[in-house]
Amino acid sequence: MITPDAATCRKCERLANFLDEVKSDNPDYFCRPVPSFGEPDAGLLIVGLAPGMHGANATGRPFTGDYAGELLYQTLYKYGFSTAAQSLSADDGLQLLNCRITNAVRCLPPQNKPVGAEVNNCNDFLAQELAALPPGGVIIALGTIAHKAVIRALGKKQKEYPFAHAACHELDAGKQLLDSYHCSRYNTQTRRLTTEMFEDVFRIVKELLGR
Repeated sequence: MITPDAATCRKCERLANFLDEVKSDNPDYFCRPVPSFGEPDAGLLIVGLAPGMHGANATGRPFTGDYAGELLYQTLYKYGFSTAAQSLSADDGLQLLNCRITNAVRCLPPQNKPVGAEVNNCNDFLAQELAALPPGGVIIALGTIAHKAVIRALGKKQKEYPFAHAACHELDAGKQLLDSYHCSRYNTQTRRLTTEMFEDVFRIVKELLGR
């Protein structure tokens, strides 16, 4: 079976039709599968859930234009993974440093909730991203769905890699999977995820990459 190109994939009928509807209402929005951002061979790969309606789906860059991206890019800048603390648009000149960002699902899902089949359909694209991660690299999974998508893409058993905030899982070739609660508005406003908790994850990343 030939895998469709990530940029033009319409394998998930529900998502493809929803993107068409959103594009009709918002002609200036990107409304396509959102590409990964950053160098393919970066030492840190961040895996989110899916594009947000008025964020990545509008701008065409992961975590750009919505609330979740504010904490992420501030933290990336603080720990030396970004040239700026704000990601405003796909052409704002911001660059990632030894870091790449992708999503478990590349298309905007209705109500920000992809179904299992859609996560699975996108898993081949995630597997390609993971394969490009160099030995000794680190993956951050933002949330349980992203975590499970990474484990599936690696061909591992879910029960052997339970999700927990700041949990670190050793993988092949010296690679590490580090879990974090998603930096969503809900999680930060309810204090399930604080700035300090999120920064702790990146402190661990710096230690792992510095070995």
